[in-house]
Amino acid sequence: MKKTILALAAAAMLASPALADERYAPVAHEATAKECGACHMVFQPQMLPARSWEAIMKGLDDHFGESASLDAAVVADITGFLTANAADAGGKSRWMRGITADQTPLRISETPYWVKEHKGEVRPGAFEDPKVGSKANCVACHKAADKGSYDDD
Repeated sequence: MKKTILALAAAAMLASPALADERYAPVAHEATAKECGACHMVFQPQMLPARSWEAIMKGLDDHFGESASLDAAVVADITGFLTANAADAGGKSRWMRGITADQTPLRISETPYWVKEHKGEVRPGAFEDPKVGSKANCVACHKAADKGSYDDD
């Protein structure tokens, strides 16, 4: 009986919104994993609204200072996946908090949710550290980010 209660308590903790919000399914969409993953970690689409993914995909000729141009059919396929699974695609999302209808963030690290989660948690200069490199290098601190886990531990 005691083991059953402990197992139920553990299951309830794992299902809690606080933990669930820090875990996302790894990106299994083949074109997204292949094309985006060729240059950087493949970010889960739930981290930006659909309009942001659309803007990013329309600007691949200057993707944060690099050309990431792709065939139109591949762009359409990836855009479809990203927008169908975006932060605003399935109802309430913490990632949408503080983003108004007229805002189209192009960087996950500039969303109010990302800023809130990292404020006071990250030492000054951490993102300039050569071991980290930038705010986009999630796996530098979240070792399983590429698998969808952004837990701090």
